[in-house]
Amino acid sequence: MRLISQDTMSQYSTNFLLLPIPEYPVLDCVPNKIIKLVVLGGSSVGKTALVVRFLTKRFIGDYEANTGALYSRKFTIDGEQISLQVQDTPFVSLEDDTDSICCQEQINRSIYWADGFVFVYSITDYESYRVIRPLHQHIRKIHPNANIPLLLMANKGDLLRARQVSSTEGLQLASELGGTYYEVSARENCEGVHEAFQQLCQEVSRMIGSCNGEKRRGLHLVRPKSPNMQDLKRRLKQALTSKGKSATTL
Repeated sequence: MRLISQDTMSQYSTNFLLLPIPEYPVLDCVPNKIIKLVVLGGSSVGKTALVVRFLTKRFIGDYEANTGALYSRKFTIDGEQISLQVQDTPFVSLEDDTDSICCQEQINRSIYWADGFVFVYSITDYESYRVIRPLHQHIRKIHPNANIPLLLMANKGDLLRARQVSSTEGLQLASELGGTYYEVSARENCEGVHEAFQQLCQEVSRMIGSCNGEKRRGLHLVRPKSPNMQDLKRRLKQALTSKGKSATTL
């Protein structure tokens, strides 16, 4: 398992921090563009790994159970500086053997807040693929008339021998939902992950730019716990301690 050291994080830490959403119910389309993405999907599909891979170019193999971290970073899209906010979320699950989903209230709030949506499933877990369609239907109930920029990411593309979902099935689902499809590996494919997120950011940026001053709805989110710098240092210390104990045992 590779963790991010303090020196490495300082190299990639430009405006990479946890920020609360301002307590305003309405946000204007202003030149300093704010792009808000929410990452959704089933259990253990790699949502957090993909977000961290995109923002830091690094891969961390193990994560604590996600409680919904909010990441913020400033970067340039098409020559314009924007503020990107990415909301990670707890997992969504199917109810029993039905096609209905069980969503925490935090997820509903994130869906209401977001401009763009990243749906993640694992190619090694067909159940995580089945979650996506009812999840999209759930979003449509919250945003019945909105244009929804959507990215469908099939993660764990490096585990081809364990594949349960074909690329054809992924492409068909993306076409049905009206989104872009990428099959990636958070572990091995940094470029593919970055390209996927970049394309969605560009789509959302164009959508915001075309609103011509109209208001966008927003929602205050309670500041969540995040894998910030102190947490990453703690994890690094734990990893080194574990390695030391293993070496002593051997």
